[in-house]
Amino acid sequence: MAKQFARPELLASPQWLAEHLDDPNVRIVDGRTAQLYNTAHIPGAVLIDFYSLNTTDSSPEGMRAWTTRMEEAFSGAGIAPGQMVVFYEDTSGQLAARGLWALTYLGHDGGRLLDGGLNAWQAAGYPVTDGPSDVAPTQFHARPRPEVLATYEDILARLGNGTTQILDVRRPAEYAGTEIRAKRGGRVPGAVNLDWVNNLAADGSFKTPDELAAQYAALGLDRDREVVTYCQGGYRSANTWLVLTLLGFPHVRNYVGSWAEWGSREGLPIENLTTP
Repeated sequence: MAKQFARPELLASPQWLAEHLDDPNVRIVDGRTAQLYNTAHIPGAVLIDFYSLNTTDSSPEGMRAWTTRMEEAFSGAGIAPGQMVVFYEDTSGQLAARGLWALTYLGHDGGRLLDGGLNAWQAAGYPVTDGPSDVAPTQFHARPRPEVLATYEDILARLGNGTTQILDVRRPAEYAGTEIRAKRGGRVPGAVNLDWVNNLAADGSFKTPDELAAQYAALGLDRDREVVTYCQGGYRSANTWLVLTLLGFPHVRNYVGSWAEWGSREGLPIENLTTP
């Protein structure tokens, strides 16, 4: 028998969303660019530009500033308490996952990702529009859940303790340090690597639970130990955070500042091809 996800409620199928398209308790968030949104989007969807909501400062001060920005974005999108929020992009990608992770971290239950994204929605024959979606703004109030967040201080305190597994989900060249996208190239010491694109099937939806479980078991991840995911800016790693959470890993954190912060903060240890 094929394995099922441990947390299937974190995904929405195109059919499910189509059946709830007019449900006032469902808010749909498009995480793509404004240009793509204005070309075609799911009816009723509101736009949030998650790339503009980046942060490379996971210090307490930096997280407070980022939280305020996210409260403003979610308020503008009309997200209300008790509402189910479905995030999507073209595929089961990193922007939608970043939205779902952010919503979860900020204390709102009921977030979902549209599996397969807009591509799957249109392939199923469901409608799109290029018209605006008018929603009433709300007052979104964050209730942060630190257990799903990793900061640079969290990682530094856990290095070498044997209880935390660090998972780098960037391209192999970024992991090796030959592709440099910060002041320094390399990886967090002790990190293992699996590019996040391995989470997706050819059609842009998530691979089956069996396939995903097998690839992370082959990587050596122990579900009884904490896992911290990171990439360059906390987007690709949000996708892997979601996959591991779907698979039932109980303690998964997303490093929101990721390599853009770690690789540029002086004094933080790194490994690369010249410093193994």
